[in-house]
Amino acid sequence: MNRMARVFMVAAVAGLLLTFNMISGVFAKDIKVGAVINLTGPASTWGQFHAKAHQEYFRYVNEVKGGVQGNRIDLTVVDHAYKVPEAVKFAKKFCAEDKMDIIATWDAGSGIMVKPIIQEYKVPNINYSTYQAILKPPVDYAYLPFGAYDLDSYAVLEYIKAIHKGAAPPKVGLLTYNNAYGQSIHDPSKAAAEKLGVDIVTIEEFPTKVMDLNTECLRLKQKGAEYIFMQCLPAHITMALQSADRVKLKSPFYGTWTSTDPDFFTRGKGLIRDRMHMQFPGGLPVDGTPGVRFLQEQWARYKTVSKFDTAYWEGTVIAMIMERAFEKALKQFGKIDSQTINQALETFDNEHFGGLFPDVTYTKTDHGASWTARIVKINEDQSFKPLTTFWGPGKEKVTVLK
Repeated sequence: MNRMARVFMVAAVAGLLLTFNMISGVFAKDIKVGAVINLTGPASTWGQFHAKAHQEYFRYVNEVKGGVQGNRIDLTVVDHAYKVPEAVKFAKKFCAEDKMDIIATWDAGSGIMVKPIIQEYKVPNINYSTYQAILKPPVDYAYLPFGAYDLDSYAVLEYIKAIHKGAAPPKVGLLTYNNAYGQSIHDPSKAAAEKLGVDIVTIEEFPTKVMDLNTECLRLKQKGAEYIFMQCLPAHITMALQSADRVKLKSPFYGTWTSTDPDFFTRGKGLIRDRMHMQFPGGLPVDGTPGVRFLQEQWARYKTVSKFDTAYWEGTVIAMIMERAFEKALKQFGKIDSQTINQALETFDNEHFGGLFPDVTYTKTDHGASWTARIVKINEDQSFKPLTTFWGPGKEKVTVLK
């Protein structure tokens, strides 16, 4: 091939590439994602597994799937140590300086406090903590991955009502952190209890820096709580179980979907026994859905966990929602940026993820994702047994499995 022929061939190839990019409307580029997660603060094991799962799912997308149609996902994870001011600082930097296309925040307080920032800079944010107050108007750019803690509250109390024996109302005690996350179940539980005919006999709050929960468990016992509904992270749940043994509190415990992480089962050995339950809206290994099988492939691929773990599950869930939004943004609008990602999220209509978590719907006025629950029993061997089918609390009748 002579020199002139080679020049013409190079020009032709360049022209074809330019035409392709003009038609597709986008050149391959990094999709910038920021995540503000608790890696070193109280109950940070939960956040550590969130971060690992989020990182490993995007690694899978980049290395196995070749990115999002050639667009590599660039994830930056920072540690705010469960400190809201630090989260606000990082979120502001992500939006104003780093020009992230989408961000994730971790806790209830951070999700509330960064709303003005994401709305000013028009950057969508998916919050790891499903605190329902995050979705108070204006809802713009703020998203949850699945049903909020008001869903958990209604589901747990509806299940307790369904299994309770005797004519008297079931007596329930709440045991929670004294922060926004812990208090997120207070008002919804009171509202659900009034509708369902459940008696909330006491609400016991405690700080994250506490040595034991003996006093709180003793008060629950003295108030006659037949069931304990908790909103705290795994390290303090095992502390509560230990304190319950000390004061001879025999009541079963119920938590929201944030109740376990891998360390929970090591710390809880001999404490969990047959008394620990939670509302969990996701797929489990016993379900055998395609989404759960994929999660098991991730365990084998990256070896961060070897059994089903809810923190690792949620990190994967949020990463999958983000990836789907990137795909839809590119398909519908021809480019991936904060505005098209936000527009794409608001087109989610029963978006299916293989049964790993409930189908997701977002609209311009509702960013709550789903309203689907089920109650599961937590076993000491890190397995989970469904106690109900999936249902919509307050909308459908709960079916208790035999």
